[in-house]
Amino acid sequence: MKLSRRSNLLKTLTFGLMSGLLLGCASTQTKVDTPAQSQEKIFNLPYHMETLDNGLKVIVVKTDYPDLVSLHIPMQTGSRNEVEEGKSGFAHFFEHMMFKGTKNYPQEEYSKRLKNAGVDGNAYTSDDLTNYHIAFPKEHLEEMLMLEADRFQNLHYSEAEFRTEALAVKGEYLKNSSSPFRKMFEGIRDKAFQKHTYKHTTMGFLRDIEDMPNQFEYAKTFFKRWYTPQFASVIVVGDVDVKQTAEWVKKYWGVWKRAENNVSIPSEPPQQKQLYEHIHFEKTPNTYLTMAFRAPALDEEKKDKPALDLMSEAYFSRSSDLYKDLVMDRQLVQSVGAYFPDRKDPQLFYIYAQLKDAKFANDVKQAITDTLVKARTQLVDSKKLEDIKNNVKYSFARTLDSTGSIADTLASYVHFERDPEFLNRLYQTSATITPEDIRKFTAKYFVDKNLTMVTMSPAEKLDGFDPEVSLDAPSQMKKSADKSAIKSLLKPTSSDLIDITWWFATGAAQDPEGKKGLAALTSMMISGGGSVSHTYNDIQKAMYPLAAGFGGSVDKEMLVFRGNVHKDNLDKWYALVSEQLLQPGFREDDFKRLKDQLINSIENSLKSSNDEELGKEVLYEALYKGHPYGSLNSGHVADIKKLTLDDVKAFYQAQLTQQNLTVAIAGNYSDAFKNQLLADMENLPKGEAASQSIADAPKLKGRHATIVEKNTMSTAVSFGFPIDLKRGDKDWVALWLVRSWLGEHRNSNSYLYQKIRQARGMNYGDYAYIEYFPGGMFRTKPTINVPRSEQIFQVWIRPLRTENDAHFATRTAVWEMEKLIENGLTQEQFESTRNFLKNYAPQLVDSQSRILGSSVDSAFYGTDEFVDYVRKGLSELTLEQVNAVIKKHLQLDNVHFVFITKDAKAMKQRLSSEAESPMTYNSEKPAEILNEDKIIAKYPLKLKAKQIKVVPIDKVFN
Repeated sequence: MKLSRRSNLLKTLTFGLMSGLLLGCASTQTKVDTPAQSQEKIFNLPYHMETLDNGLKVIVVKTDYPDLVSLHIPMQTGSRNEVEEGKSGFAHFFEHMMFKGTKNYPQEEYSKRLKNAGVDGNAYTSDDLTNYHIAFPKEHLEEMLMLEADRFQNLHYSEAEFRTEALAVKGEYLKNSSSPFRKMFEGIRDKAFQKHTYKHTTMGFLRDIEDMPNQFEYAKTFFKRWYTPQFASVIVVGDVDVKQTAEWVKKYWGVWKRAENNVSIPSEPPQQKQLYEHIHFEKTPNTYLTMAFRAPALDEEKKDKPALDLMSEAYFSRSSDLYKDLVMDRQLVQSVGAYFPDRKDPQLFYIYAQLKDAKFANDVKQAITDTLVKARTQLVDSKKLEDIKNNVKYSFARTLDSTGSIADTLASYVHFERDPEFLNRLYQTSATITPEDIRKFTAKYFVDKNLTMVTMSPAEKLDGFDPEVSLDAPSQMKKSADKSAIKSLLKPTSSDLIDITWWFATGAAQDPEGKKGLAALTSMMISGGGSVSHTYNDIQKAMYPLAAGFGGSVDKEMLVFRGNVHKDNLDKWYALVSEQLLQPGFREDDFKRLKDQLINSIENSLKSSNDEELGKEVLYEALYKGHPYGSLNSGHVADIKKLTLDDVKAFYQAQLTQQNLTVAIAGNYSDAFKNQLLADMENLPKGEAASQSIADAPKLKGRHATIVEKNTMSTAVSFGFPIDLKRGDKDWVALWLVRSWLGEHRNSNSYLYQKIRQARGMNYGDYAYIEYFPGGMFRTKPTINVPRSEQIFQVWIRPLRTENDAHFATRTAVWEMEKLIENGLTQEQFESTRNFLKNYAPQLVDSQSRILGSSVDSAFYGTDEFVDYVRKGLSELTLEQVNAVIKKHLQLDNVHFVFITKDAKAMKQRLSSEAESPMTYNSEKPAEILNEDKIIAKYPLKLKAKQIKVVPIDKVFN
């Protein structure tokens, strides 16, 4: 499940302020502002709001986005509400349990109805709330309101289901355990808080999670206490009839009976002295330093937190002097920043850094200390403060791009007082903040005794590190004439947000042998380095008040740069990014910094912290050995270390050419701007088009396995094989449907999810793919702009608790695939999945930026626009055609498996010996499941010892 993405006021009013929703204090109100009033408020769209007799808040917002509706139900219940000792994690646990169904609509029926409506749904838990959200076509609105009302009022589950889900929650905790940032924040909260429930994270303490299966009766108490209508809001945003929607909410939600409780959240006593702890964490090769200060709760009418939010941006953002000093100039850290979430109660202001070497710890600590002393004693430059406030304004405007984001923002902040006007009051308070306010409140909260510091590294201690900090002491106050070859893809809309994509038909497949990572590093040097006239730091400062974006990404056959900016700021923004593209600075300091970042992204972000992505990328390298796809997009560490600045310049000249370029633009841009952009791009080398002929994948014969050995608490699994099929080919839509039925990404209705996750509680999810899908751990929708001429069929089994479980889950997936290949889909399975995909497809392109990116991908494949293409293909399909495609493209004779695990020798032994993998459960299971388990535990994977390769983690991608 997702964590809350909100952090501070600036992200409230940038990432968060998606729509104008105004609320008065009457129990029923429809609010429409005059144009003058709208301009004065950060939320300025009409809305309807009322409070039902049972205390439920209803908010309905009609938008101009056609057909789609987003329904959010935020509960004022998070880990903050877990007041009993030993009972942490239950708010998040009920985020899981709420999908178990009711007596009226058991889980299978509930899931079936959601699938039929093409619902995209999920939930997330934070310290202060749990939010349930679904998106769907508007014709299903009444049904969705009815179904959601039923599960909130009539949730039903057995003790066996409860105990099974507890195992899944533990699996999620273990899945996340390799993240150093999670470990760091878990440790620092435990150290900093003594009484308040912010002491534990949303997941809870591991000891409490392990005891959850024994807390069946307590779970009833928690649910009855907190899942009651006076703590709930129903938010409906989209293409709806407001009056009818409000009537439906009353009909289905007005009968929910409220329950009262007098439970209070314990107050945290004042901190009396500095605290320090070092965390010994063997799973990371890095050293981390975090300084956390006691800080205020969010009160929209007090200046304390808004002032510190603005201080955070001024002194700790990517445009700050500290960032320039530590990341770009001295290059002591991979990253540095601040995190200050909006919370109901006093909490922590975090300043964190990932060090390049443990020996820099004292220098980094001192640089942060000096920055805080400056913030306590000096005034922020008035122009800089104005730039920050402009960033708030235009970042808000940039996010007005979808029904879902409007509802998501409301859910994230309405929970404070269940009053959208809260956001306008908060913005008004922020607008009054002066440089003196920032100095005053920094001096109030950033004092010696409010500090808790935590360091973390693979060493048992940091030799020579001095954890003492002194903030209080006064002594601490320190052009071509040829015809253009550039192609264009134009998507004019009425939006004042302008999206631009520069698509170069090149990528990692063009990396020369021995220089893997060159395309990635070149992309980074353009988007993350300076231009001839401006340093990167200059560009960041200039970009900041524009609240605009510019970045790059690289896949095998596509290198893209993307930008997004408000129309008001288009000229200023374009002047900066066009020079980055056309006249890159190619400075040595940028080159060194970005090369280090690229290596760090492999060694630390991927290999150390993300077993799931690691397994998938190892699978790709194994299947494409000796092929242009045969290396990680980011490259190999040894190759990257040898790359020179001249290599980058040569790749830029040879590959980033007019011949390879397509410019895609969306938004309310002028013809004059479009013509100027296309003319400017003619200053690129004309060049020759990169070869788009990609060889077939190497022939895979037999079953093979790669076991990556690393220090990890769980075992991740991926397996797959090349397929001779890509989007646009005759059979692709049919196989796309099969993939969805078997393992739609992050969808609990899919078959493998039901068999492995739902019925057995083994892990967090199980999915299938026929196209490259990077970053699956962090996203619910496919990545755009990663099209490929060659693809694989892949099953991703999210991390399992033990190697035995991993063995069993792999057997289960292969066994179920064997039955699929033999029997095909039933008529009901075919029709329900087709219906789901027809409804779901528009949600994959639900914003202007995704529509534009999808159009680029469609141009690559030579298909119609994505939604039209798949809906037409789905409409023409028959069950017989789908089952024929299954037999044609799916097979199990030639498969490669990848396991990421702690004891590779033991894993190899159990695989090669076909050792049994019996399942044990902490609750009763149906006889059908137990009988299947007996078969699966002995099911042969047919992996011989000579076909199993063990690779130590330090040898991967080197």
